[in-house]
Parts: sequence; C-alpha cells; structure tokens
Amino acid sequence: NNQNVLLNDQTIKINDQTREYIEKRLKTFEKLLNKLLQIELEIELDKKRKFRVEAMVCTPYKKYRVEEVSKSVEESIDAAVEDIRDQIVKDKGKIKTLKKRGRISLKKKMVLDEKARF
Repeated sequence: NNQNVLLNDQTIKINDQTREYIEKRLKTFEKLLNKLLQIELEIELDKKRKFRVEAMVCTPYKKYRVEEVSKSVEESIDAAVEDIRDQIVKDKGKIKTLKKRGRISLKKKMVLDEKARF
C-alpha cells in the first residue's frame, strides 16, 4: 500500500515507469516485515551526475537505514533494497536464535517429578 511510502524527489523528476519500479521493489519489505510503519526514500542527483538514494524503513521496533550512490536510479534503489533486506534478515535470525536459546534454557530448568508416570 502506498500510504506508508514517502518519496522525496524534489531535486529530480522521476517518471511514472521509474516510480512503478520503485514501488515494485519496495513490496519486498511488505513480505519480510509483518509490521511496517513507513518507508522513506530520498532521491537526488549529486554534482558528479550520480544518483544518491537514501532509504529508511520504519517498524515499531527498529529503523533500517541505508544510503547508496550509483549512475542510475534503479541501480541505487536495488542496492538500497538489498542492503536493508540483508539487515532485516540478519535481525530476524538474531531474534530466532534468542528465542531458541530461551527455550533450551527453559528445558534445562524444568525438573520432572520422579513420581510422574509416562
């Protein structure tokens, strides 16, 4: 849904085709994150005629931020999306590991009554 995507492209004009491409690439985050608050994208053309894309994905728990510079908008968007995706996957892995560790330590703490029959 587009209501949570802020696209700041004041320094350059982005055509509809590029805008559609950006929206398609951002759908990755909707699949990865169950609670996505907002996505902010800032696109500008620097003095060296390269596109700088600054992206921030906001969730209730964390903000993922990345900045990419390349010779095309699409290339910068792709790199930014991949970097943030990697950050999210890494965090999800950490959370799973912590939950798993918690379950293991709970199992260790559990003591069965000797009178219990199976």
